[in-house]
Order: sequence, then structure tokens, then C-alpha cells
Amino acid sequence: MRVQECIVSAPGKAILHGEHAVVHGKVALAVSLNLRTYLKLKATHTGKVCINLPNIDTFLCWDAAELKRIRPFSCGRHEEVKRLDTERVKRLREFVGVANGNLDASDMATLAFLYIYLALFGSGELPSLTLSVWSELPTGAGLGSSAAYSVCLAAALLCASGAMPAPLKEGDHTARWRQEDLELINSWAFQGEMVIHGNPSGVDNAVGTWGGMLRFLAGTIIPLSRVPFLRILLTNTKVPRSTKVLVAKVKDKINKELIDINQHHLNIMGVGHPALDTLCRVTLARGLHSKLTGAGGGGCGITLLRPETDSVVIQSTIQDLKDCDFDCWETSIGGPGVQVHSPLSVKENIFEILNRY
Repeated sequence: MRVQECIVSAPGKAILHGEHAVVHGKVALAVSLNLRTYLKLKATHTGKVCINLPNIDTFLCWDAAELKRIRPFSCGRHEEVKRLDTERVKRLREFVGVANGNLDASDMATLAFLYIYLALFGSGELPSLTLSVWSELPTGAGLGSSAAYSVCLAAALLCASGAMPAPLKEGDHTARWRQEDLELINSWAFQGEMVIHGNPSGVDNAVGTWGGMLRFLAGTIIPLSRVPFLRILLTNTKVPRSTKVLVAKVKDKINKELIDINQHHLNIMGVGHPALDTLCRVTLARGLHSKLTGAGGGGCGITLLRPETDSVVIQSTIQDLKDCDFDCWETSIGGPGVQVHSPLSVKENIFEILNRY
């Protein structure tokens, strides 16, 4: 094991245009948010492999020797992988005890971690380590929290396995990887997303890896070099939704030729929600404009804050949305992608959480 301890982070994402573009070949525009997921990897000598996820109240440990029986026969850590090893996923589901039925957030996070960990360390001795993860992003809200998690997993475990170097130099607070390393991180993060979602587009993990703003068209992801500074209100309606179910619903309706790209037509498509309508109505009363982000059906919406928007209007709008029992943050778009951090660069409250185990 090359890296004894590291802290990495990756951003969440919002879709500015074309929520369901992936399923009908239109253009989508995705941006990174300045809300991040943080992961700390620490090598230990306990013989245990542990994962701590305080956001979803999960702490799990296994004996490294116990995991050896489900390791893959070969290790492809130096290759950019494209296909999911479905047989390995099946064995992992049996190992975790979720061979049948739906997975909750803890199950999905566990499977993604074990899949990447065993794939990268599968040809040698399995190291004992502890991963602690904390996210500023709500889960299951269409903000790419699972992709940010998968990107952090891939970056930390690739460094720990020696597949790529850790870029942080002495005296640095944060650092980013080289382009070829980012491509490797993205390919393994996509594996994690496939474990979690089945058939993701790849947009979310690409945003988490490169940050900034990405254009998606017919399966091709194009980074945009000029990203404007743009403040937004991000509102979580706290209505649970499933991306997989909603995308399947849209595909079915596309076959019946009922599709368009604006908020009104998204409602017609069945991916709106009364809570999102409330968000639009409340912000419009303050002269602001909102739309859903992600798959819809609840989850989150974004509200554009123009440069001239008065701070009093912003604070009043936030309070109006909180009065609707929504969670609301002011943030901005176009932040950096996956990074490695020194302890000094991590917010104190997050650093304390990551250090509990």
C-alpha cells in the first residue's frame, strides 16, 4: 500500500438544461456545485477493512481475510475499465446480504466501495484500512452525491494501490491530478456509479472528476473552458425520488412521443412534483426563477441569482422556502473537480467528523 493517509473531495452537480437529455439524444448542460463530498483514507494494522458513513449512520467492518474469498481472479487497475463485472456484483450482493430486492443508500455505498477495493487490490494482499466519508450534499436528491462518492473512492483507492501518484506536495493545501490520472479516476468512478445505478450516463462522475461545466450530447461529454461565476439557491424539497425509476418512466413516454425540455413539459412528462411547483411559485413571488434539477419527481431545484439580486431578497427567499419545510443553501457553480487536501484545507467541522474513526 503506497499511501498511508489521504483526504480527497469531489463536487456535486446540477443540471442547468436537459434533465432527461440522456434518454432522447438532446443536449444537456451540467455544472459542478461548490458543495462537496469528503473522504479520508487511513491505512491501519488491524486486519480490518472498515467504512464509516455518518451521513447515513453506517459503520461497517470486515476481516481482510474474509474478503479474500470474493476477490476477482485478475486485477485491472492500470486499465481504463468500461464494463461492469456483473458476476462480481452478484457475489458482492450475496456477501453483503442483499442478493434480492431493492438497495438502500447504505447497501449501494457498501457495494461500490467493495467492488472498487477488491478490483484494485485483488491480485495481491488485501490491506487493512478505514474510509470515512462526509458529504455536504443530501443523498437521493439529484445532486450527484453518489457520483461524488464514487469519484472520491476511485481517487483514494487508486493512490493507495499505487496505480497513480498522490499529487499533494509538501506545503500544498490542495492539489489536482494530471489529465491521464483524472481519466483513470473517472473510469473507475463510472464503475462505482454502475454498481449503484445500473446504467448511468457518466455525466455525474465526469462533473465530479473534472468540475466546471460539461456539455453532454449523444453520449459525448465535452468540458467547457469558460465557466461564468453564477450564484444559485439550491433547494431540497426533501421529497424522495429514484433516478432509475423516473428515467425508466421517461423512456416509456418518449416511445409515445410526449417529450419536451422546459419545466411545464417536464411536469407533463410526469417528472415534476407539487413540491417543485411550490418552489417555483415561492421564488417567482420574489422575482426569481427556478427549475428542477436531476431526474425530478421531487428532489432539488435551482434558483438563479442574478448579480444585481439584492441580499435582502435572497435572505427573504431562503426564509420563505424554509417556511415550506424545504432545506435551502446559497452556493455557486463551476467549482473544481476531484482534489486531494492537506488537513489544513478541510473545514474544521468536516475534519472532526472524518477523524472520529
